[in-house]
Amino acid sequence: MNIQKHTYPAMLAAVQAFHNKHALRQEGGEDMPYRVALMAEELGEISACVTKGKPQSELAEECADLLILLLGTAIAGEFDLQQAFWDKMTKLEGRSSRVVNGRIRVSEFTDS
Repeated sequence: MNIQKHTYPAMLAAVQAFHNKHALRQEGGEDMPYRVALMAEELGEISACVTKGKPQSELAEECADLLILLLGTAIAGEFDLQQAFWDKMTKLEGRSSRVVNGRIRVSEFTDS
C-alpha cells in the first residue's frame, strides 16, 4: 500500500501498526476507560507545558501524544474520526460566537 506521508490515512496506518506491534487490542490497550484515562493524563501534561512556560517543542510533543491517542481511540472504537471531524466542523460553522468572561466562545447558546 502506497500511502502518501503526512496524510490522515498515513497517520492512521502508523497508529494501527503501533497497536498491532504491541498487541494493544489483545492486552487491554484498546479498553475505552483506559484510553480516556490516558487522554486525561496527556491533557495534564499539555496543561503543565502551558502553565510552566515550557518550550513549544515540548508542547508540540504532548499534543502529538494526544493526537496519537485520539487516532488510537478511533481504531479501538471502530469509528471514522476523519468523518466525525468534518461532520463536527459543519455543525460548528453554523454556530454563533459570544464573548464570555472576556474570551470568545463558539457554542449552541440558549437564552434562558
